[in-house]
Amino acid sequence: MMQETIAAIATALGEGGIAIIRVSGPQAVPSISGILKSRQKLTEAASHTVTYGHIVDVDSGEAIEEVLVTVMKGPRSFTAEDVVEIGVHGGLIAARKVLELVLRQPDLRVAEPGEFTKRAFLNGRIDLAQAEAVIDLIRSKSDRSHTVALKQAEGTLSKRIQALRHSLIELLAHIEVNIDYPEHDVEEMTSSYIKDSCGSALEAIRKLLQTAAEGKILREGITTAIVGRPNVGKSSLLNALVQESKAIVTDIPGTTRDVIEEYVTLSGIPLRLLDTAGIRETTDVVEKIGVERSYSAVEEAELLLLVLNRNEPLHGDERELLGKLANRQVILIINKTDLPERLDVEEVRTALPNSRIVPMSVLQEQGLEDLEQAIRELFFEGQLEGADLTYVSNARHISLLHRAADALNDAVSATADGIPIDMVQLDVRAAWELLGEIVGDTAGESLIDQIFSQFCLGK
Repeated sequence: MMQETIAAIATALGEGGIAIIRVSGPQAVPSISGILKSRQKLTEAASHTVTYGHIVDVDSGEAIEEVLVTVMKGPRSFTAEDVVEIGVHGGLIAARKVLELVLRQPDLRVAEPGEFTKRAFLNGRIDLAQAEAVIDLIRSKSDRSHTVALKQAEGTLSKRIQALRHSLIELLAHIEVNIDYPEHDVEEMTSSYIKDSCGSALEAIRKLLQTAAEGKILREGITTAIVGRPNVGKSSLLNALVQESKAIVTDIPGTTRDVIEEYVTLSGIPLRLLDTAGIRETTDVVEKIGVERSYSAVEEAELLLLVLNRNEPLHGDERELLGKLANRQVILIINKTDLPERLDVEEVRTALPNSRIVPMSVLQEQGLEDLEQAIRELFFEGQLEGADLTYVSNARHISLLHRAADALNDAVSATADGIPIDMVQLDVRAAWELLGEIVGDTAGESLIDQIFSQFCLGK
């Protein structure tokens, strides 16, 4: 595969200022040089320079597009191969016509999804954890999640994993020596060494896993459903959070008939907001479907913002809903604090004693900061960690860390039970290999293919 030269459009399809066609492989420079009309031959251009010219159809002599061509010679490129990036005018036609002409050159083919990043991994420029962080960079929905992904792409997590693997390979080497030369082995010293080494590795894994819940939230966001009766201010709250009129707000009950979905970032925390239809008994067929979808959103959500009207006593529908939310993550929003109080807040507090209560007047935009603080306290104990912290956010990494910890615990237990050392070695090696799957050192070909298939074309 590494002898083939690949090409693809690397920018999003659609109208824009520019589009980029990326070409990587041994024939990247000579192939593009053959269709580029410029003052200087591309084959003579120095690495990391930009050449101005026109892409020309050699058969007809027609100039197809005015371009800027960047040359990056391996190994100082994204793929560690020779890379050429052709900058064309934005829009579907220009990029497509240039790509078609590029692919007509000998020994060039269209790239598979994620193949550029896959080549960077196979050429040793990045490891598997860094490659997966590239996906997170593309999909990041907040400044904080972008920072976390960028640090992982730079190798902060990989360095921690490699340090762990290095300590375990030293332990494996010690065990190997004692297996090969048992006459020099002091059993108590070996047992103590295994216990201490595994204990240190387990502590390092525990610290990484402590960040898993927060990291997963930063990576994927919190699915948050806004629920309550009609006209309590759910849609107004959605509009206030996204700072845009996304939902229709009227005095007529039952305006929202379906679930409205929006993404918003509050203090660096990404939320996937679901504004639901007002929950109440109704004979309206369409509204009834909306209420059913509201209950589905309640089941799906990780966080529930239950909005109650301070100006009305608790309704039977609301009491029923409170009973269903006893074991869920709920923030009770007592809305319309600008109006006289007719709601029995103590009844609400008794029904959900572990929930946070946030008084708000969405109309007057009062209480939004208190809501943000309540979310931080619920998921991040009040504040996000410092920017230098290495988060574990990938579900695959989290699973492998748990399995590696189990293997190390088995090694410690086996040593304490007097199990032969060559059997203990199997548990330590299993942990070493599981950690290797995170960075790709021991990952199988099918796993690698599956991971890179998630990438978009041209990345």
